[in-house]
Amino acid sequence: MSPASWGSAFEGRRVLLTGHTGFKGGWLALWLKRLGARVTGYALPPRTGDTFFRDARVAEGMTSIMGDIRDLPALIAAFRKHRPELVFHLAAQPLVRLSYEEPVETFAVNVLGTVHVLEAVRKTPSVAAAVVVTSDKCYENRGTGPAYVEGDAMGGHDPYSASKGAAELVTASYRRSFFADRIGLASARAGNVVGGGDWAKDRILPDCARALRAGKPIVVRNPASVRPWQHVLEPLSGYLQLAARLLDDPGRFSGPWNFGPADSERITVLELTRLFVKAWGSGKFVIRKDIGAVHEARTLALDPAKAAKLLGWRSALSAEETIAETVAWYKASGTRGFDAAAFTLGQIDAYGRRAAEAAREYSRGTAARRTAVGQAARA
Repeated sequence: MSPASWGSAFEGRRVLLTGHTGFKGGWLALWLKRLGARVTGYALPPRTGDTFFRDARVAEGMTSIMGDIRDLPALIAAFRKHRPELVFHLAAQPLVRLSYEEPVETFAVNVLGTVHVLEAVRKTPSVAAAVVVTSDKCYENRGTGPAYVEGDAMGGHDPYSASKGAAELVTASYRRSFFADRIGLASARAGNVVGGGDWAKDRILPDCARALRAGKPIVVRNPASVRPWQHVLEPLSGYLQLAARLLDDPGRFSGPWNFGPADSERITVLELTRLFVKAWGSGKFVIRKDIGAVHEARTLALDPAKAAKLLGWRSALSAEETIAETVAWYKASGTRGFDAAAFTLGQIDAYGRRAAEAAREYSRGTAARRTAVGQAARA
């Protein structure tokens, strides 16, 4: 399905979004406002160096609350005041490396914070549906075997991954214990998300952009690592479509969901870097052994077949298109007079058109295959 078929579900809808000061949360807030939702954001102030929230003027046209999801009374008070109908929970400590430095904070934010959000949902009668965003790293990753499906075991070697696996268990527990008959509750596991406006430390594409803007070579630490890279708008379109379905049929669409690229679009860090340099039009990279490296899984892949079959969701961008869109944002951001909000909304609108066309092409292809099968059966 394309945005045109589910976007109207958010018109005038009261939506509470945790994590709106972050990268993904900021993009989602802008998209929700574009769809006509009445958005309330609840999050900590953006981290030092994360400027997307300010640059893209995310707080305009919405209610923006600076608060900590670890503060349960304040969180419940916000829910009661703003009476959301729909909740997106994105607030998190999102970095693997930082989780080694701050494991207690990582577990407190990602696990207990999720408990607090779901407890606030439980105590707010207006809520009809909620989407809890975790991570592709929630699975017990052994580095071998096929792409992970929703029923695979939760796990995690590092504190970040373990915290996301635990958040999934918390979500499943609340769904079974409290929400089965009243609220649609789903969890969403996305691939490695990239896109303009992400300036987080120790992420490959922000590192690429910073290096090339400074005229320095890109330092590649783990060239052979494979990840399900996807543009930020890809999983966000999945979250929005999932939320629309939850509002319509909570019993059918509650539960866990994967949102990731097709098998053919999973590439290594080295391939990703080459695509970035190509799209940038200049620059070099060097491969350097990561001294003092922490453990990170070498291979990670998600199977989004469930979302394709039941939601009609599919990636609309190839790996090369994903990097091209991301580079376009970073390069434009370095020009005089750059309007981050307008540029971001332009990419959102363009993605909606592209996703609609991709959905039409898939439908035409499916119809053609059915016709061919029918003709073969009659022959």
